[in-house]
Amino acid sequence: MKLPGAGPTPEEHAALLDEIGPLPIRGMAWPMWTKVLAWLILIFIAAQLFRAATGPQAHHISHAVAACLIVGFLALVVVGRFMMFSETQITDDGIEQSWITRRKISWSEIHFAKFVPLLASKRLVCFTATGRPVVFQAGTRQLQIAFARISLVYRRRPPGR
Repeated sequence: MKLPGAGPTPEEHAALLDEIGPLPIRGMAWPMWTKVLAWLILIFIAAQLFRAATGPQAHHISHAVAACLIVGFLALVVVGRFMMFSETQITDDGIEQSWITRRKISWSEIHFAKFVPLLASKRLVCFTATGRPVVFQAGTRQLQIAFARISLVYRRRPPGR
């Protein structure tokens, strides 16, 4: 059952799918320049950690602090790895993105969608009827255009339209 003001009509949804083009639309979740910048920052952090570990101040760093720094750095490497290979896909069933955990939402679950064009990533934030947000990144122009069109069709509407 559709809530009042929750998402588009079936006709509007069908028109959206026709407008955004043949499905599936698939592309990288993060732009290449963002991924390269993230890895350059990780290399810089690794160099600083190595310099601190081999420098004269190394014997002043406690083992607990060193372990926390290493675990934190390894967590950043894992995030960087997932950024490199993450893909976003728009299908007839909904939107999904590979990530540390798979993000997926069906069209029927989307109550409201907002396109957020940030510098490093263009995002589509989809809200379910429970208000739970699901965020998808678009690293390609085709995905960014589709996200903008989806947000227009799934905009917040007053009850009773």
